[in-house]
Amino acid sequence: MKYKGKAHKFGNDVNTDEIIPAQYLHTKDPVELGKHCMENADKNFVKNVKKDDIIVAGRNFGCGSSREHAPISIKASGISCVIAESFARIFYRNAINIGLPIVTARSAPGKIKNMDNLEVNTAKGVIRNISKKEEYKTEVFPAFIEKIIKKGGLLNAIKR
Repeated sequence: MKYKGKAHKFGNDVNTDEIIPAQYLHTKDPVELGKHCMENADKNFVKNVKKDDIIVAGRNFGCGSSREHAPISIKASGISCVIAESFARIFYRNAINIGLPIVTARSAPGKIKNMDNLEVNTAKGVIRNISKKEEYKTEVFPAFIEKIIKKGGLLNAIKR
């Protein structure tokens, strides 16, 4: 699968309260959650993000709560995928379960700048930084995870 968009950069240890503030956890409505995505990390994120853009972050992205609200809000905001040096384990599982592609790339986040144009190919394990004319290697999804993401999440994959 391929994803193409502008990078929105964040640092290390971005926790789920920064991704979606606790006062919005009363709902699972994706539209409502998407309106408040990354609000505690960047108040202008939702205003600046465009459909298919990409979040790029450092280590331990998605640490904190085990709720699915965080990846739901990211997906609903229009983000096509998330690239990070590493992910919190429960966030990783929740993202796959709701069909949000997450890409582990140890060195790429340090080289990517905010608003760089990126193209991510999860099948080949390659991130192309179009702005810098560079390529970075990523981990490749196993076929079953690629299938789950392609179907829009675990429940959709099971239903089909």
